Amino acid sequence: MKTIQERLAEILPKITDPAFRESKGLSNEVGYHIFDYDPEHEMIVRDHIAFIKERVNKAGSDIYIREFDLYEIVIAILEEKGYLQKNFEMEQRRGSAFVLNATQKSLRLTLNNDLVIHYMKDRVQSNDIVFITGVGRAFPFIRSHTILNNIHRAVGRLPVVMFFPGKYNGQSLMLFNELKDDNYYRAFPLVGYR
Repeated sequence: MKTIQERLAEILPKITDPAFRESKGLSNEVGYHIFDYDPEHEMIVRDHIAFIKERVNKAGSDIYIREFDLYEIVIAILEEKGYLQKNFEMEQRRGSAFVLNATQKSLRLTLNNDLVIHYMKDRVQSNDIVFITGVGRAFPFIRSHTILNNIHRAVGRLPVVMFFPGKYNGQSLMLFNELKDDNYYRAFPLVGYR
């Protein structure tokens, strides 16, 4: 079994290979990838993502890592709409379950005007590789399979890497190694364990 450091070290060469951006070898499928990891390695993974972005996102580079932290997106949308403080007050009066439901409705998840998808769509460019982070921090407001099922509306055929704190076996997602998410079959594991 590879260590987390060995697995992380394989990411940069993989994503900078021109075949990665062209989705070659994937039977012309959409280039969605998942880098799953033990949740205890969250800070190591975050640091490595910053390292990758520092190495790739340089002037003159023909690719750019565009990171979307789902948690930060939710906070930004709620602040922009003036809902963030209202959510805190509503939670005091009506409870967490009510706020969860109200927040999900206000984000319009899975609808044609999904605010999270629009947030991403407004910020991607043609030379991007999209990194999705903050999956664990955004739970339960946003579920990973919801993003994977709808992100094509934001990124088209750009390659996507979701950093997932849990297990992905190529068919199902297990957040925090405990919570089974809906099945998702279209993503490829980015780096194996062997």
